[in-house]
Amino acid sequence: MNEPITYRHWVMDALPKAAPALATSTVLILGRIWNTNGAEHSVGNAALMTVLATGAAAAGAFASAGRAGDRTIAGTAFATSGGLVLAAVSGYADGISLPLLLWVLATAVAYGLAARYWRTDRRDAVAYERRIGEKREDHVHIERVETIRGRTQIEVAREGTAYAEALAQALTARATLPGFDPAALTRAGLPELPTATTHKEY
Repeated sequence: MNEPITYRHWVMDALPKAAPALATSTVLILGRIWNTNGAEHSVGNAALMTVLATGAAAAGAFASAGRAGDRTIAGTAFATSGGLVLAAVSGYADGISLPLLLWVLATAVAYGLAARYWRTDRRDAVAYERRIGEKREDHVHIERVETIRGRTQIEVAREGTAYAEALAQALTARATLPGFDPAALTRAGLPELPTATTHKEY
């Protein structure tokens, strides 16, 4: 059966590419809102965000250490730590220059990390499509071979049936000729022809 063709909207295709910028922009906006609500030059808030960012970075370091490290957890922890740092600077700083600088750096780092995952996903998708294509080609080849084999068997059966009918007609016509002796054929070494009997069920 033919698989249905589906078309994705361009927004769905562009959303994963815009996710890092949206995330860092959201953190920057929230940090500036926090700045206007009393976080500017607040030592307590800055200390709290520093402790949280350090804890998230330590969690990422522990998650990535050793052979049994989980890359997903480590990446999430480091991203959380970077977001907390960006939020802390956005909330504590006087002007917008330093928060914007950190926003640009954070966005660049986010896109750099995301690009690695996008390449891996694209490589896996291409490999999967290649395997599916190879399996589909194998199935198509097997179907073609079986179709050819079936047609050949049908043709052979038809030719055998036609040959048997022609032979039966020839023998019937030969038997009607005067002087035909079936025993003479048997004595000459030809196999004895079976007599066809028909049973009629009532």
